[in-house]
Amino acid sequence: MLGSFVGLYFIRYGIPNAEPSFLTAIMVIIVAMAGSALIGVIIEKFAYRPLRKSPRINILITAIGVSLLLEYGGQLVFGASPQFFPDILPRKNIDLGGNIILDSNQITIFVISFVLMQLLQFMVFKTQFGRAMRAISHSLETANLIGINVNKVIFITFIIGSSLAGAAGVLYGVAYPKIDPLLGVLPGLKAFIAAVLGGIGNITGAVIGALILGLSETYVAGYISSTYRDALAFVILILVLLLRPAGLLGSKKIEKV
Repeated sequence: MLGSFVGLYFIRYGIPNAEPSFLTAIMVIIVAMAGSALIGVIIEKFAYRPLRKSPRINILITAIGVSLLLEYGGQLVFGASPQFFPDILPRKNIDLGGNIILDSNQITIFVISFVLMQLLQFMVFKTQFGRAMRAISHSLETANLIGINVNKVIFITFIIGSSLAGAAGVLYGVAYPKIDPLLGVLPGLKAFIAAVLGGIGNITGAVIGALILGLSETYVAGYISSTYRDALAFVILILVLLLRPAGLLGSKKIEKV
């Protein structure tokens, strides 16, 4: 939500006369990522860092509270009425034959998402920072003992996560030009469901889960009824939790008690 509105106001006041182009889109995405990263840093410092050693339920409740604060605070700042997100990419329809028409924006969104996901995958699994991040996710105390600067790693992780969310907000505005302060609620829930479906903590699994969820919703809307489109996501979540709680690419973990 913040990424989409940062992008909207940057277009409106920063580059009001810019023509739709790939350069314009890149500029808007970078600014939205920077703005979202700034908010992510503030949230990490004041909402999460003081609870670093608290039980996880406290952090979960805080996350829900921060989410509600952003949503309804966004209504106070941006207004509750939906706003139009302008075109930032040159758009044309691509006829693939057989009554199949593809919007060029869909291809661009897919390519940008794929590139960002590959960069994230490389950083997490091929860099020293990624190893530190994974070590902290396994055990914060052990990471502290072996000399990892936990505060720094978590701080940068929030920057990365918030930046990617900012880029997603702009891409969402490109795909669905009507934006409002509550636009992140349903996509956020579906992103969580996609992560559960693919396997929590598995980046490739999250992508596969998102593709399965998106295709399933499209087929349900096209062949059954669009009324059941959003409900399908929660049906999939229930089935995964019942039949394969670890997800498609997740693995069972044995915990000593």
